[in-house]
Amino acid sequence: MTRERIKKATPSAALPAPARATVAIAFVQGMLAGLQHAGRDTARLLESAHIAAQVLNDPSARIPVDRYADLYNRINSELDDEGFGLFSMPIRSGTFEFLCRSTITAPTLAEAIERSIRFLRLLLPDLDVRLDSHSEQACLSIVENRLLVIGRVFAFEWLLRLLHGLFSWLVGRSIVLDSVAFPYPRPDHAEDYALIYTAHSTFDADRLTAVFAANLLDLPIRRDEAALQSFLEGAPGKLTTLYRRDREIVLRVRNALRDALPASSSLAEVARTLNLSPRTLHRRLEAEGSNFQAIKDALRRDLAINRLAKTKQALAAVATELGFADSAAFYRAFVRWTGIAPAHYRRRLQAAGHAPSERRQDSASQL
Repeated sequence: MTRERIKKATPSAALPAPARATVAIAFVQGMLAGLQHAGRDTARLLESAHIAAQVLNDPSARIPVDRYADLYNRINSELDDEGFGLFSMPIRSGTFEFLCRSTITAPTLAEAIERSIRFLRLLLPDLDVRLDSHSEQACLSIVENRLLVIGRVFAFEWLLRLLHGLFSWLVGRSIVLDSVAFPYPRPDHAEDYALIYTAHSTFDADRLTAVFAANLLDLPIRRDEAALQSFLEGAPGKLTTLYRRDREIVLRVRNALRDALPASSSLAEVARTLNLSPRTLHRRLEAEGSNFQAIKDALRRDLAINRLAKTKQALAAVATELGFADSAAFYRAFVRWTGIAPAHYRRRLQAAGHAPSERRQDSASQL
C-alpha cells in the first residue's frame, strides 16, 4: 500500500516544540501497589526514574510516558517479578521474553494467541485468558480465577496492554479493538483508554472482554529472531509507549495538529494536509479505535502540561499557542482534562519539584 505524503507546515519560532506523551498518575500508582503492599520503599525507584514522589498524592498528575516505561522495567528488576507483585506467585524476570519466543514461530495470529493462553495458564494461574470466535467477531476475555486484592484495576490494564501490544507487534500492524468491557467501575483516568485500547470502552462488566474482527486471526506472523532481539531491548516496559506509535493515522493526525499550531485545525483541514477526504480520515481513525477530538485533546493536554511544568509563560500565552480562542476556553478544557485549574496545576508541579524555567521550550523538552 502506498503511503500518502504528509505536507509539512512552515516552521515558526512561535510554535511549541513537540511534547512528550504523558500518562495518568493512576498507572504509576497501580505499578507500585505490590511494592507498597509488601512494605517496600518506592522513593528510590521513583527517583531513579526521575519521577517526583510527591506526584503520587496528586490524582490529576501526569508523567512522561518514557519515564513510566523506565519505572516499569525498574520495578520488574527490583522484584524479579514482571507481574509487579500483584499476583499469588511471581512472574520471574525473563518470562516475557519466553512468551515472545513461544509465539514468534506460530503461523498465524490465532495460533499465537492460543500459545499465549497456554503459556499464561502455567505462569499466571490467578487469571484465565480465553479466545472465542463467532462469525465476524473474535473476543479475548480475561477472568479472575482468584479475586485480585492488590492493584486489581492495574492488573487488568497491564495484561490486556501486554497481550495487545505483543499481538500487534507479531503481525506488524495494530490489532484494532472494536470495544473493550472492563470488570470494574469507570476509573478517573479512563480517558486515557481511548489511546491505549479503544474509544469504545465500557465498565462494570463481569469479566474483561476485548472484541476485534475475526478475520484478523488469519494474519500471518511477520517477525523473526532478528526483529525479536530489537523488540526485547527495553521490553516489556517499552510496550507502554506503543499506543502512541502503533497507530499510523493517529500519529499522523497528532503531528499535523501540532505542526499547524497555533491554528486550531478542523478535521477537514487536517484531512486536506494528509491528502485524504474528511470521510476517509474519519473512517481510518475509527478503524484504529480513535477519533479526531480525542487526538486533539490529548495533544493539547500534553503540550499544556509541558508548558506549565517547564516555563513561566503566562496562561493567556499558553492558551494562544495551543489554539484556544481565549483564556476562558483553555481554562475550561484544562479542568475537563485534569479536574483542576491550570494555575493550581502549575503550583502543584512546583511543589513536587518541577520548577519552571525561563529557557526556550525546545531545549527544555529534551530532558
